[in-house]
Amino acid sequence: MDAEQAPVDMSSGHEDHLKRDRTARSFVTSEDVARLAGVSRSAVSRTFTPGASVSADVRHRVQEAAKTLGYRVNRLARSLISDQSNLVGVVGANLSLPFMARQLDELSRALLRRGMQCLLLNAAEAEQGITPLIELILEFRVRAIVVMSGSPPTSIIDECMANGVRVILVNRQADDTEADTIISDDIGGARIAAERLLQAGCRRIGVVGSGAQTPTQIRRRGTFVDWIKDAGIEPAVWASGNTLYETGVEAARGLLASHDLDGVFCVTDLMALGFLDGARMMGRRIPEDLSVIGFDDIPQSAWASYRLTTVRQSMSDLTGSVLAAIEREMSGEGMAPLAHEVLPVELVERATVRSTV
Repeated sequence: MDAEQAPVDMSSGHEDHLKRDRTARSFVTSEDVARLAGVSRSAVSRTFTPGASVSADVRHRVQEAAKTLGYRVNRLARSLISDQSNLVGVVGANLSLPFMARQLDELSRALLRRGMQCLLLNAAEAEQGITPLIELILEFRVRAIVVMSGSPPTSIIDECMANGVRVILVNRQADDTEADTIISDDIGGARIAAERLLQAGCRRIGVVGSGAQTPTQIRRRGTFVDWIKDAGIEPAVWASGNTLYETGVEAARGLLASHDLDGVFCVTDLMALGFLDGARMMGRRIPEDLSVIGFDDIPQSAWASYRLTTVRQSMSDLTGSVLAAIEREMSGEGMAPLAHEVLPVELVERATVRSTV
């Protein structure tokens, strides 16, 4: 009789013996399952490998043994053996901010639906840059790395590519690097905001950003300033503090105390919400005295207490583009062509900009 078909004692005494035999171990192994089911370890492996050949009787015995022992497949070990991984590394900072939290939530859920897992590394404390974090992720043999914060140097991206790992930069700069880049149309969005404020009759205009010199903020703030200057207006600029609600409140107090503004563009919604509250505390009526536009369309922007007019970047489009880059197959001569996408944006009209009617 074949070893896989040998009869097995599934009595409680035999189970207890197996359990006592592995009391010093943390996890049930495939060897434990094979011993209880009376089959080979390869039979256990085939049972839990989709499409692998195994008889119905052996499959049943293995599954019953696994259920009895509480066995779970070690997918990390399997990926090391097969050199294929379902892990996707994600590097991000400021993960509690509404836009980042929503982005991570949608991406992680989308990965799970496709049978992939998210390996998250928080870059908030990465004082030496994100290179050490990416080096750490590579040790897990990930399928791809999604960078949501920071800009990795070319050398580490080249190392990832040499190991067959795609690097996808989300709203990051990627000059002269072999990485997929996916960014929202910050330039187009800033122009939309400038045109809308001018259309509303605003002539004393300001722009609010934080002290963070991120590519996203630089694109949005710089484009807006240039567009307003082209209209013959010298905008008031706020660029200090962290990218937080509190910075928006502080910006409102600072700018409105020294400038009689009638229109303001905030480069993120979170700062725009703070600016709205700060302006109201200073007695400004929105939008009668002051029109305000944000960028991102975070969920809080639609709250009844704000109803912020903002520039929306589609989260579903962003997530879909990241997934497409991750799933892009390797070709015989290396990786498929890199993606360099600029995702469209649109203005969402609510109640913080004066009507032109």
